Amino acid sequence: MSEVKLAQELLNLVGGKENVRQASHCMTRLRVDLFDRSKVNIDGIKAAGGVLGVVDDETLQIVLGPGKARKVCEDFAALAAIDMPVEDLSGQVREEIKGSDGKSRAKLGHWQETKAELKAGQKDNFLKRGLRTIANIFIPMIPAVIAAGLFFGLSSLVAQLCPRQFEIKAGLGYVLTVLFQLFGSSFLGYFAIFTGVSAAQQFGATPAMGGMIGAMSLGGQIIALSTWLGLYNVDEPLKSILTTGKGGIIGVIIGVWILAKVEKFFRKRIPDVLDLILTPLFTIFITGTIFVFAIMPLAGLISDGLVFVLSLLINSANPVISVISGYVLSAVFLPMVLLGLHHGLIPIYAVQLEQMGGVSLFPVLAMAGAGQVGAAIAIYLKAAKSRNLSLKKIILGALPAGLLGVGEPLIYGVTLPLGKPFITAGLGAGFGGAFVMLMGVKAIAWGPSGLVAIPLMKTPAMMLYYFLGLLIAYTGGFIITSLFIKEDDIAKIK
Repeated sequence: MSEVKLAQELLNLVGGKENVRQASHCMTRLRVDLFDRSKVNIDGIKAAGGVLGVVDDETLQIVLGPGKARKVCEDFAALAAIDMPVEDLSGQVREEIKGSDGKSRAKLGHWQETKAELKAGQKDNFLKRGLRTIANIFIPMIPAVIAAGLFFGLSSLVAQLCPRQFEIKAGLGYVLTVLFQLFGSSFLGYFAIFTGVSAAQQFGATPAMGGMIGAMSLGGQIIALSTWLGLYNVDEPLKSILTTGKGGIIGVIIGVWILAKVEKFFRKRIPDVLDLILTPLFTIFITGTIFVFAIMPLAGLISDGLVFVLSLLINSANPVISVISGYVLSAVFLPMVLLGLHHGLIPIYAVQLEQMGGVSLFPVLAMAGAGQVGAAIAIYLKAAKSRNLSLKKIILGALPAGLLGVGEPLIYGVTLPLGKPFITAGLGAGFGGAFVMLMGVKAIAWGPSGLVAIPLMKTPAMMLYYFLGLLIAYTGGFIITSLFIKEDDIAKIK
């Protein structure tokens, strides 16, 4: 079925374009906000060709797979006559409409139903709402993060393959290196600005003014203001209380949140005839002043604290600490995914990239998915011996996605329903994490894990170490699961 036909069918199944408030997509899902959830035909959506599953969470999430989700979403939005995201005339993103949470009975093999049931049983709280907001800020930027990281990786690879051309600044190798650096820096060099725009969309502020807050953090005038206040350390600029980039994206997100509050305050009180001129003027003046003199130094302290802790645990010169921290982080990451806490790590990735030149946390945590792959292979072999054909079919369908870094089918369809493999997968993944941490592997971007993340590693040597880490995690998950899961346990599962 073509993307256009699937989009039309899904639009009909969610109640038509009159029932669609907003549509967006992440790497694998079409996300739809609806006016009336009672008009949705969930069973019909699950049965539609090309649909991998449905998660009835805060928004209706239709799982379509990498690449396809974006194409279907574009056609879906066009057919529904909406923009992505939907904005009102003032540029403020509309408030989400929360529908009723439909619970479904979980069965082995219906990983989407398992996830829906778990989500429905979890109480919403301040932490989860905050993590959900962080995720919504960064998910739209993931394709650009990946592309920029790949181009930086390619530039490094070409420079190492053609060192002479790079030294004399001539030749095809030099041109490609500079060109790829341009492509990568076009996003990561202005990451704070893009974060400001995306955060403004989430908080209900004007996106362009959110971008202005991000741009302020990069402005050279920050150094002049810091020097005037006596906060600039000339000998060690990075240790200044206030300097360019201080606070990173953590400060930008906080600043844009304040921007949204200030903007809404003035929009309610300034006459319409003066709104276009005075509201942005007052909003930027007040928010910008607070941002530069208070938020940036405060967020800088937070960022410095994170870097200090990460340096002790992740970048330790002590190999014992590296091995232990790598093992523990990889082993406990699957439960973090289950609880939705993994979204809160994205700002930490960004802090590492900005201040440490690479993300060492992402490669380590990526091993968790590899541990699941090894566990699933062990279960498959036992299922084959016990002639459990339904379980074999489920694993065969989920394994390719797991190898490519999409772990949800394995989590909610295989390891979690079985219980023990969810634990043994993490224990096996820890060995891969320990190896990757010991070898000092760093990424220049983050995104899907698994095999597709190999080009995201900083150097060719790190790409090799990351791949070896995956093999170790596959093996660890396989061996530990084989030891603790018996054929009789598999034979009883239907």
